[in-house]
Amino acid sequence: MNFFLETLLGGLLAGCMYSLVAIGFVLIYKASGVFNFAQGAMLLFAALCCVSLQEAGLGLPLAILLTLLIMAGLALLIERLVLRPLVARSQITLFMATLGLSFILEGLAQGLMGAEVRALDLGVEDVPLFLGDIMVSQFDLVAAATAGVLVLILALLFNRTRIGIALRAVADDTRAAVSIGINLNRIWQIVWAVAGAVGLVAGLLWGARQGVQFSLALVVLKALPVLIIGGFTSIGGAIVGGLIVGASENLAEAYAGPWVGGGITPWFAYFLALAFLYVRPAGLFGERAIERV
Repeated sequence: MNFFLETLLGGLLAGCMYSLVAIGFVLIYKASGVFNFAQGAMLLFAALCCVSLQEAGLGLPLAILLTLLIMAGLALLIERLVLRPLVARSQITLFMATLGLSFILEGLAQGLMGAEVRALDLGVEDVPLFLGDIMVSQFDLVAAATAGVLVLILALLFNRTRIGIALRAVADDTRAAVSIGINLNRIWQIVWAVAGAVGLVAGLLWGARQGVQFSLALVVLKALPVLIIGGFTSIGGAIVGGLIVGASENLAEAYAGPWVGGGITPWFAYFLALAFLYVRPAGLFGERAIERV
């Protein structure tokens, strides 16, 4: 039983790391209906900016603050140069624009900050802690707490502020929101800036775990099963989906792995997502699309 609980808890904590990546997708999808394939590149760009500023002699708090400002400026540029000219185009056009944007950001990051692997120290050691007889990772506990705080902040932003009400209005009905005077371009700027901040948090945690390297951009692929299971339009769904993915792949590797020679973790989340597509295509908390025919 202790082994089961330890495996389950480790998977749940790892799932919080997946959720941090998925939240950035949800924010942009809710506001524009576009799957932002560039979220992984934004995560990488933010992590590289932060570690580069640290290497230049800045302390971690100041490096994080300056990176937040850089990501906000990047969000303004993306909205002005990429999204605004394509505002009336189809969703597939906008998706292809974000796909191209991801390669541009990766190339820009490599050109400005180099391609070598960087070590990122957040001051949190990945050491085991014991909760009774159950061993957990201190780093995973910090990541889970960070995800919880981030979700609380976003919940307050969406539910308790005028900006949040405008964001929800745009998510519910873009045309109606524009007709009552909501500035769609400003909303997109804010959403992309918040998504950049979320990408920074995820990039710091993933970079501290794996090293800041260009494979961080591929974390976007790990977020796909989380979004399919939790739903593309729910921040809470991103958290639940991440927990399900983390726990299920850990348990599958521990109990089914020995029977098939191991190596279940890389693909089990996609198998689970495929099963959800058959049963609940919109995800656990996603909104079903209703179209008039």
